[in-house]
Amino acid sequence: MAKELPILSASIPETAPQQSEKSVYSRVFCQRENSPPLRLLIDFLKARGHAPIIPPGIDESVLDEWAWVRIALGYHRDRQPIQLFCVRDRGSYKDVYEQEKALFLELLSAYEGVESELVRGYLSLSRFILTTGMVEKDMTDEGFDFNGWILEFYQEQCNGIVQIDNHGFYSPKGELIIDMSVSVED
Repeated sequence: MAKELPILSASIPETAPQQSEKSVYSRVFCQRENSPPLRLLIDFLKARGHAPIIPPGIDESVLDEWAWVRIALGYHRDRQPIQLFCVRDRGSYKDVYEQEKALFLELLSAYEGVESELVRGYLSLSRFILTTGMVEKDMTDEGFDFNGWILEFYQEQCNGIVQIDNHGFYSPKGELIIDMSVSVED
Protein backbone atom coordinates (compact mmCIF):
# COMPACT_ATOMS: atom_id res chain seq x y z
CA MET A 1 0.00 0.00 0.00
CA ALA A 2 1.20 3.49 -0.79
CA LYS A 3 2.52 5.70 1.98
CA GLU A 4 1.06 9.13 2.49
CA LEU A 5 3.79 11.63 3.13
CA PRO A 6 3.31 14.69 5.33
CA ILE A 7 2.41 18.08 3.96
CA LEU A 8 4.94 20.85 4.52
CA SER A 9 3.49 23.25 7.06
CA ALA A 10 6.56 24.90 8.55
CA SER A 11 8.28 27.93 7.05
CA ILE A 12 5.14 29.31 5.42
CA PRO A 13 4.84 33.03 6.08
CA GLU A 14 1.84 34.38 8.00
CA THR A 15 0.95 36.51 4.98
CA ALA A 16 0.76 33.46 2.69
CA PRO A 17 -2.61 32.86 1.01
CA GLN A 18 -4.93 30.40 2.69
CA GLN A 19 -5.54 26.95 1.18
CA SER A 20 -9.06 28.06 0.16
CA GLU A 21 -7.63 30.33 -2.52
CA LYS A 22 -7.76 29.28 -6.15
CA SER A 23 -5.27 26.58 -7.09
CA VAL A 24 -3.81 25.76 -10.47
CA TYR A 25 -3.46 22.08 -11.30
CA SER A 26 -1.33 20.30 -13.85
CA ARG A 27 -1.03 16.60 -14.56
CA VAL A 28 1.11 14.04 -16.25
CA PHE A 29 -0.73 10.94 -17.44
CA CYS A 30 1.99 8.31 -17.23
CA GLN A 31 2.20 4.96 -19.01
CA ARG A 32 5.00 3.52 -16.89
CA GLU A 33 3.77 0.98 -14.32
CA ASN A 34 5.30 2.65 -11.27
CA SER A 35 6.25 6.15 -10.27
CA PRO A 36 9.99 6.66 -9.73
CA PRO A 37 11.08 7.16 -6.11
CA LEU A 38 10.90 10.77 -4.97
CA ARG A 39 14.68 10.87 -4.47
CA LEU A 40 15.13 10.67 -8.27
CA LEU A 41 12.83 13.67 -8.73
CA ILE A 42 14.70 15.62 -6.06
CA ASP A 43 18.06 14.79 -7.67
CA PHE A 44 16.65 15.85 -11.06
CA LEU A 45 15.48 19.19 -9.63
CA LYS A 46 18.84 19.79 -7.96
CA ALA A 47 20.61 19.09 -11.27
CA ARG A 48 18.44 21.83 -12.81
CA GLY A 49 19.61 24.39 -10.25
CA HIS A 50 16.72 24.13 -7.79
CA ALA A 51 16.94 23.34 -4.08
CA PRO A 52 13.70 21.46 -3.25
CA ILE A 53 12.48 21.99 0.30
CA ILE A 54 11.42 18.67 1.76
CA PRO A 55 8.89 18.61 4.62
CA PRO A 56 10.67 18.81 7.97
CA GLY A 57 10.87 15.62 9.97
CA ILE A 58 10.35 13.35 6.98
CA ASP A 59 12.02 9.97 7.23
CA GLU A 60 14.62 10.00 4.42
CA SER A 61 13.86 6.34 3.63
CA VAL A 62 10.41 7.26 2.25
CA LEU A 63 12.15 9.18 -0.52
CA ASP A 64 13.23 5.81 -1.93
CA GLU A 65 9.66 4.50 -1.97
CA TRP A 66 7.90 4.20 -5.34
CA ALA A 67 4.39 3.81 -3.85
CA TRP A 68 4.01 7.31 -2.45
CA VAL A 69 0.72 9.22 -2.59
CA ARG A 70 1.25 12.82 -1.53
CA ILE A 71 4.04 15.22 -0.65
CA ALA A 72 4.63 18.95 -0.67
CA LEU A 73 7.85 20.25 -2.20
CA GLY A 74 8.86 23.81 -1.54
CA TYR A 75 10.80 25.95 -3.97
CA HIS A 76 11.20 29.04 -1.73
CA ARG A 77 10.90 29.41 2.05
CA ASP A 78 8.57 32.42 1.71
CA ARG A 79 6.15 30.69 -0.68
CA GLN A 80 3.68 27.88 -0.28
CA PRO A 81 4.97 24.53 -1.51
CA ILE A 82 3.73 22.74 -4.59
CA GLN A 83 1.50 19.80 -3.69
CA LEU A 84 2.23 16.56 -5.54
CA PHE A 85 -0.31 13.74 -5.71
CA CYS A 86 0.16 10.36 -7.34
CA VAL A 87 -2.86 8.12 -7.98
CA ARG A 88 -2.58 4.75 -9.65
CA ASP A 89 -4.63 2.20 -11.55
CA ARG A 90 -4.47 0.01 -8.43
CA GLY A 91 -4.49 0.50 -4.68
CA SER A 92 -6.25 2.85 -2.28
CA TYR A 93 -6.83 5.72 -4.70
CA LYS A 94 -7.79 3.66 -7.74
CA ASP A 95 -11.24 5.27 -7.75
CA VAL A 96 -9.71 8.78 -7.91
CA TYR A 97 -7.44 7.65 -10.75
CA GLU A 98 -10.41 6.19 -12.68
CA GLN A 99 -12.56 9.31 -12.17
CA GLU A 100 -9.78 11.66 -13.30
CA LYS A 101 -8.98 9.54 -16.36
CA ALA A 102 -12.67 9.22 -17.32
CA LEU A 103 -13.21 12.97 -16.93
CA PHE A 104 -10.41 13.83 -19.32
CA LEU A 105 -11.37 11.14 -21.82
CA GLU A 106 -14.88 12.62 -21.82
CA LEU A 107 -13.55 16.17 -22.27
CA LEU A 108 -11.38 15.00 -25.16
CA SER A 109 -14.37 13.41 -26.92
CA ALA A 110 -15.40 16.94 -27.97
CA TYR A 111 -12.16 17.38 -29.93
CA GLU A 112 -11.42 15.95 -33.35
CA GLY A 113 -8.19 15.29 -35.19
CA VAL A 114 -5.03 13.27 -34.97
CA GLU A 115 -3.79 15.10 -31.88
CA SER A 116 -6.90 14.38 -29.82
CA GLU A 117 -6.80 10.75 -30.93
CA LEU A 118 -3.16 10.47 -29.83
CA VAL A 119 -3.90 12.08 -26.46
CA ARG A 120 -6.88 9.77 -25.86
CA GLY A 121 -4.55 6.86 -26.64
CA TYR A 122 -2.03 8.12 -24.08
CA LEU A 123 -4.74 8.47 -21.45
CA SER A 124 -6.18 5.03 -22.20
CA LEU A 125 -2.77 3.43 -21.63
CA SER A 126 -1.86 5.47 -18.53
CA ARG A 127 -1.06 3.59 -15.31
CA PHE A 128 -0.83 6.54 -12.93
CA ILE A 129 -1.47 10.27 -12.83
CA LEU A 130 0.93 12.72 -11.22
CA THR A 131 -0.90 15.93 -10.26
CA THR A 132 0.67 19.15 -9.05
CA GLY A 133 -1.30 21.86 -7.27
CA MET A 134 -0.18 25.44 -6.69
CA VAL A 135 -1.89 28.39 -5.01
CA GLU A 136 -2.21 30.69 -8.01
CA LYS A 137 -1.70 34.05 -6.29
CA ASP A 138 1.30 32.78 -4.31
CA MET A 139 3.28 31.50 -7.30
CA THR A 140 6.27 33.27 -8.76
CA ASP A 141 8.15 32.69 -12.00
CA GLU A 142 10.55 30.55 -9.95
CA GLY A 143 7.60 28.42 -8.77
CA PHE A 144 6.19 27.98 -12.27
CA ASP A 145 9.67 27.00 -13.46
CA PHE A 146 10.01 24.51 -10.57
CA ASN A 147 6.60 23.01 -11.42
CA GLY A 148 7.59 22.79 -15.09
CA TRP A 149 10.67 20.73 -14.21
CA ILE A 150 8.51 18.38 -12.13
CA LEU A 151 6.18 17.87 -15.09
CA GLU A 152 9.12 17.37 -17.46
CA PHE A 153 10.66 14.75 -15.17
CA TYR A 154 7.49 12.65 -15.16
CA GLN A 155 6.89 13.18 -18.85
CA GLU A 156 10.37 11.91 -19.70
CA GLN A 157 10.82 9.21 -17.07
CA CYS A 158 7.33 7.73 -17.22
CA ASN A 159 6.29 8.07 -20.85
CA GLY A 160 3.75 10.72 -19.94
CA ILE A 161 1.74 13.48 -21.50
CA VAL A 162 1.29 16.83 -19.75
CA GLN A 163 -2.04 18.55 -19.17
CA ILE A 164 -2.37 22.00 -17.56
CA ASP A 165 -5.75 23.32 -16.44
CA ASN A 166 -7.09 26.21 -18.54
CA HIS A 167 -4.42 25.50 -21.17
CA GLY A 168 -4.65 21.95 -22.50
CA PHE A 169 -2.38 19.06 -23.44
CA TYR A 170 1.24 19.44 -24.48
CA SER A 171 3.50 17.40 -26.75
CA PRO A 172 6.83 16.06 -25.44
CA LYS A 173 8.43 19.08 -27.16
CA GLY A 174 6.35 21.46 -25.03
CA GLU A 175 3.97 22.51 -27.81
CA LEU A 176 0.27 22.96 -27.03
CA ILE A 177 -1.46 20.26 -29.09
CA ILE A 178 -4.97 20.35 -27.60
CA ASP A 179 -6.05 23.87 -26.64
CA MET A 180 -8.55 23.66 -23.79
CA SER A 181 -8.34 27.34 -22.79
CA VAL A 182 -11.74 28.10 -24.27
CA SER A 183 -14.88 26.04 -24.09
CA VAL A 184 -15.82 23.88 -27.06
CA GLU A 185 -19.15 25.73 -27.41
CA ASP A 186 -17.41 29.09 -28.14
